[in-house]
Amino acid sequence: MSVSFAQTSEGFWDNSRSTNETVILNAGKRKMVKTYDFPSGTTEVVYRISLLDDNQKISSSLVSLLKSIPDPSGISQGAAGGVFLLSTITGDDKCSFAVFTTEADAINYEKTGLAKNACLVQEEPVNKAANLLSEKSKCMGPASGNLWFGFKSDNWVMKQKIVLEVVPWVNNNLKNGWTADRKKEIVQLGDKLGIAQKVGNKDLFLGNFVTALVSKYSYEGYKKLLNVEKTKIIEDLAEESLLKSGQLKNYLDAVRTQANTYGLSNKPDLGIDLVHKEIIDKNRAVAEDYYLIGDLYLSSKQFVKAEDALQKAIQMNKSDIRYQLKLAHVYLFSDQLSKAKGIHKKYHLNYFSNNKSWVDQTKEDFKKFEQNGFDTSDFKKILRILE
Repeated sequence: MSVSFAQTSEGFWDNSRSTNETVILNAGKRKMVKTYDFPSGTTEVVYRISLLDDNQKISSSLVSLLKSIPDPSGISQGAAGGVFLLSTITGDDKCSFAVFTTEADAINYEKTGLAKNACLVQEEPVNKAANLLSEKSKCMGPASGNLWFGFKSDNWVMKQKIVLEVVPWVNNNLKNGWTADRKKEIVQLGDKLGIAQKVGNKDLFLGNFVTALVSKYSYEGYKKLLNVEKTKIIEDLAEESLLKSGQLKNYLDAVRTQANTYGLSNKPDLGIDLVHKEIIDKNRAVAEDYYLIGDLYLSSKQFVKAEDALQKAIQMNKSDIRYQLKLAHVYLFSDQLSKAKGIHKKYHLNYFSNNKSWVDQTKEDFKKFEQNGFDTSDFKKILRILE
């Protein structure tokens, strides 16, 4: 069970994932120690190094002392905090040390004594040391997971006992692991989604998308998901963000425009797939959507599907005679001439909302069908009804 203490609204010292290691260092030798893994959201750590003579014990552990310091500012704002952390007995032995952000550099120090790429170096041997490593330090980056402490004995005769204590400070706003840079990765991911390209206010959509994802998953949890799981989650959160941003109507209009453009560009199958995926399969279709996909099916000569779609459009809106004319065209090309004639006889005196007559619209449609390679053999039979 994770236990924390000295918590404030900004964060807490996490004693459950602190490091407390006793190092026995032989005379004149070097040794490295890796800290325990820092929890997500660690922005600062306090370390204390104490050298003890045989049978000595530290009077107060570092974690117990930190109970009296509510946040890192109590350490960093003055010398008093540092003195407080050093209030323990120590022996006469001394050592020098260096801190590294990578294991490879720490291993090199252990082998050679060279503090190459160290983020902190204590060259003058000491018998005790304590310090706060904050985000301003080279030791603490946005994704710091561990530190490596390298110790070098200053005693060439006797072995040394060194106690290393490291306690991480966890920022409440970052404990789920979502740093600013990691959130930018999600923004870039959202920006590539088809929805983002069709909404009127992309920033509003992306803001909702990032907020939804980081509120439901920690960074580590998200990274551990399988790709198929991520794909499903991203799709669901994109839908959720679209609704929350209040841009559903705007988006659907953009989808319809794109599908219609595919139809005009002789790519009806692309339009059909788009309308199905983004509108019909998500139960968002209105009469106009079935009319649109019926027209696309007609363009691709899928007459059975076109008839089915147009019948649904008519059921949802019986007053729009555009649907009837399109259905008459479907009947004409699917060997149902009598049904086509019946519709033309019923509506041939009507006008559309743009004041174009049924007759003129039919003749215009016939010209387009002829240009696109449709069978024109029955056109005259229909035109005789209209004359």
